[in-house]
Amino acid sequence: MLQTQGRLFDLDQFIADCRTTAKGDPTLRAVREVVARAVSEPTAVMRVLGEPKRAAVQKLYSSTELTILNLVWAPHMTFPPHNHQMWAIIGIYGGSEDNVFWRRIEGEPGGKIEDTGAKTLAEKDTVPLGRDVIHSVTNSASRFTGALHIYGGDFFGTKRSEWDTQTLLEEPYDVEKTLRLFEEANERRPRN
Repeated sequence: MLQTQGRLFDLDQFIADCRTTAKGDPTLRAVREVVARAVSEPTAVMRVLGEPKRAAVQKLYSSTELTILNLVWAPHMTFPPHNHQMWAIIGIYGGSEDNVFWRRIEGEPGGKIEDTGAKTLAEKDTVPLGRDVIHSVTNSASRFTGALHIYGGDFFGTKRSEWDTQTLLEEPYDVEKTLRLFEEANERRPRN
């Protein structure tokens, strides 16, 4: 097993387990279990990935079938509504993130969306997101949030959408803009 009480987090084994289970289980229960085991011991994950101290999108594994990221949200960072166009499993190993879920408004031009609910993920939580889910994320805490994100496809190469936070109108997802948002969050942090 990947993770048991007192054991170290083995990143290579985690990646191998995610790859194997993603291929063999269309329900994604097995992938979610792999992620849940990993985040069940947050200090073990942090020993390998480091304690979250800087907003970042760290690529741990990427192929056309699967992307594994270590995503770190800065304190009070907000990420606009977006979709993935693929399934995702999110596991929190430090901090928390507030997710707002959205849906397209039938008959509205421009792909306009409305919120449908929210869910806070705390340390040790995991959640699956379906292929068509639209969500926004906020780290409302004053500490960094670290999360393992597993995606059922090429996260960086798949065409998808994001929504303007003011107008809630759809526009093409911009990977470079995403990376800039993380850097801007770091620039706003006070220097020690």
